[in-house]
Amino acid sequence: MALDPAGALGRSLANRLLADEEWAREKLRAHAGRVFSLATGPLATRYAIGADGTLASVRADTPPPDAQLYVSPLDVPALLADPTRWDALVRVHGDEALAATLKDLAHTLPWFVERAFAKAFGPVVGQRLADTGRRLLAFPDYAGERLTESVVSYARDEAGLLARGDEARLFAERNAELAQRVDALAERIARLESVAG
Repeated sequence: MALDPAGALGRSLANRLLADEEWAREKLRAHAGRVFSLATGPLATRYAIGADGTLASVRADTPPPDAQLYVSPLDVPALLADPTRWDALVRVHGDEALAATLKDLAHTLPWFVERAFAKAFGPVVGQRLADTGRRLLAFPDYAGERLTESVVSYARDEAGLLARGDEARLFAERNAELAQRVDALAERIARLESVAG
């Protein structure tokens, strides 16, 4: 059976980033021989960790992977922009130790990219390119937050559908006062019933 072309591309990029990072390969060597899959939408690729701490190609007909990672296609840019959101964006099944190592390495991904850009374009331009890339990847989340803020602002200020903070506090206070009066009235009725009964 043929190798997965997307997996081969991912393996090649990962191994290029790992080439100068002995510490990262050392972390992966602890999981040599293990296989993990990375899926996003309908695409899933498998990677085997080699004895040297690099990733090797895996045939599609191999046994199930030791760890399975799934990221929604809509969350991929957010994860690449801010890998510290791993727990919120990545679903993990299988080998927890392997998944924890991959999570640790993912947290250093921006650093890997900055180093690669600095190597290719120089430190100043490389850093600026990496920062620009992060901002572009984070744009969908930023746009979503701004859209939500605009809708809430319109609903509160223009359409009058939502209460302002001070209005909500006043409503809560009056509601609490009304509840106390109802409780006091219920106690009076109970006392009158006991006297009359």
